[in-house]
Amino acid sequence: MDYAASELTPRERYKVLTSFILPRPIAWVTSVGPTGVVNAAPFSFFNAFCEDPPLCMFAANRKPNGQDKDTFLNIQRTGEFVVNLADEPLAQAMHESSGDFPPEIGEPDYLGLKLAPSTAIAVPRLADAPWAMECKLWKLIDVNDDRRLIMGEGIHFHIRDELWDDKTMRVHMDRYHPIGRMFADRYCRTDDRVVFPAAEGVKKS
Repeated sequence: MDYAASELTPRERYKVLTSFILPRPIAWVTSVGPTGVVNAAPFSFFNAFCEDPPLCMFAANRKPNGQDKDTFLNIQRTGEFVVNLADEPLAQAMHESSGDFPPEIGEPDYLGLKLAPSTAIAVPRLADAPWAMECKLWKLIDVNDDRRLIMGEGIHFHIRDELWDDKTMRVHMDRYHPIGRMFADRYCRTDDRVVFPAAEGVKKS
């Protein structure tokens, strides 16, 4: 079967996209509100796109009532945020942080998540995250006035010590167990992996 995107409702397009573009990495974004409350929210319309400068992007839609999400408002105000990645031990808390929290209640505090200071920005990171990237806002793109594409430049990285070989600059994949987003309330583990030999292309005679 096939669809013309213009013939589907936005919700139907969302279902087509999120049902097949799988699994998706999850940006667990920390930001700081105007009263100092630390917000943590997951976004799975997310990825990294460049290394020079190191750029990432995630999409923040409006709440069902039409209001902007706290994450967007905080980043718009401060120009700073941290992208934290979740692994299996943190997956449940990451999922719970996607619930509806009023601005005066920070998800890390409510869920008992430890925070750690960042190095180059004021926004703290999640202390137990396997990987975190401190970001400065690089660009905001408004899409139809109901979704914002937030692009950040990574300026400092934090890696859990046992996950990284700093001599080879390689992750220890047997120790890293990230969680991916599927659709709705479904997630996936990433431990069932396939390794292929290096691709050779067309051999020259």
